Amino acid sequence: MGEKTNNKPLTIGQLARLSAVGIETIRFYERKGLIHKPMRSASGYRLFDEKALKTIKFIRRAKALGLSLREIKELLFLPEENGCEKVNLKILRKIAELDNKIRDLERIKQLLEQLVSHCQNKIERDDCPILRSLKESEL
Repeated sequence: MGEKTNNKPLTIGQLARLSAVGIETIRFYERKGLIHKPMRSASGYRLFDEKALKTIKFIRRAKALGLSLREIKELLFLPEENGCEKVNLKILRKIAELDNKIRDLERIKQLLEQLVSHCQNKIERDDCPILRSLKESEL
């Protein structure tokens, strides 16, 4: 991952290999404004710089932390001054969002466990309590 480009422009294939993402992903990031439009060679090929490589690696790390592309774009284009305070607030909001999702997932898990418990001794019956519950109940 620490490969250097020696400031030579990278083709999209080279950038994909060095950043461990697909070519279509790079094109998508370009369309969404996450990476800057690259230079073009005389024959029209995209030529990316070291900054594009660093940006894609940043995006991959941020996605691994659960940040959305919208949130990542906000972080990428934050002004340097007061950036830390704004980043901290964004991350605290993300933590609160994750806490809510965890609570929702725990509730869903409990409901599914209840449904399965209704079915434990009735596997061979035609009248499946899980399907009946899904068809009739509000959960």
